Amino acid sequence: MRRREFIAAVVSAAAIPLAARAQQGATPVVGILHGQSPEGLNSRLRAFRQGLREAAFVEGENVMIEYAWAENQIDRLPALAAGLVRRQVAVIVAFSPAAALAAKAATSSIPIVFGVPDDPVRLGLVTSFARPAGNVTGFNFFSGELTAKRLELLREMLPTAVRIAVLINPSNAVEAEPALKQVTMAARTMGLQFRVLNATNSAEIGAAFATFVRERPDALFVTADPMFTARRVQITHLASRHAIPATYSTRDHVEAGGLMSYGTNVPDAWRQAGGYAGRILKGAKPGDLPVVQASKFELVINHEAARLIALTVPQSLLTSADEVIE
Repeated sequence: MRRREFIAAVVSAAAIPLAARAQQGATPVVGILHGQSPEGLNSRLRAFRQGLREAAFVEGENVMIEYAWAENQIDRLPALAAGLVRRQVAVIVAFSPAAALAAKAATSSIPIVFGVPDDPVRLGLVTSFARPAGNVTGFNFFSGELTAKRLELLREMLPTAVRIAVLINPSNAVEAEPALKQVTMAARTMGLQFRVLNATNSAEIGAAFATFVRERPDALFVTADPMFTARRVQITHLASRHAIPATYSTRDHVEAGGLMSYGTNVPDAWRQAGGYAGRILKGAKPGDLPVVQASKFELVINHEAARLIALTVPQSLLTSADEVIE
């Protein structure tokens, strides 16, 4: 009897760490794939974790998050996506068209939640908004579709503006090409002249601003691009230094000293993406979750930035702005 009791006690003791390891191994992992570096994305990451919490998942408790940052090198995204697949994450959350396309190319089985500024059907990510099918779903938080509105607000800020400079990152073709098409259509409709300048890195941003200084456009239109977001301090500093009124797609630039932005409330889209990831962890199939289109848009104006370039903001814009930074 004693021998049997001893063996049972040994087996029971050995089973404790095994069970603990099994429980740890069962903790789902959510992979975040992004073209930028984490610097400057704190508010969005907080919003994503909030979305997970709303679905009853807390990082470090019952879910882990694996971060894959491309550090503004878009060509690294396919390898990073493949790494998340090898890691056997439960869900891949990919922000930006390039990241989402890299994730989709890497796996047809692991669920993918995307956040993209352009039409996901046109991009080839899903077959429809209502029933995306396959292993991919997500959020369309618009950008190109808001180009005309951004130009209208810029014209309201600067009624006499005629010549607009447009900053585009050609290395990110999946976003640059539709952005250029939208700008061309909107500018022609409004009777605006526009000059496109390309920039793929910090040095080329500096060179583009040197051109702006020589040609003195009436205003600058910065297209939505992860690299421009990452370089927002440089861009807004140069715009202020050379007194060039500029409009941006997200509030990140305005918070960094830029003049104005109009676009989706991106942190809210990240929160919803966290919620979708949580629903998938609970068993929902991506193909059954409809693609969500953004419904929250915001006009943000930096009044101090306007004063620094001796620009008077029309009262109509101050009144209609969702936020005025003093």
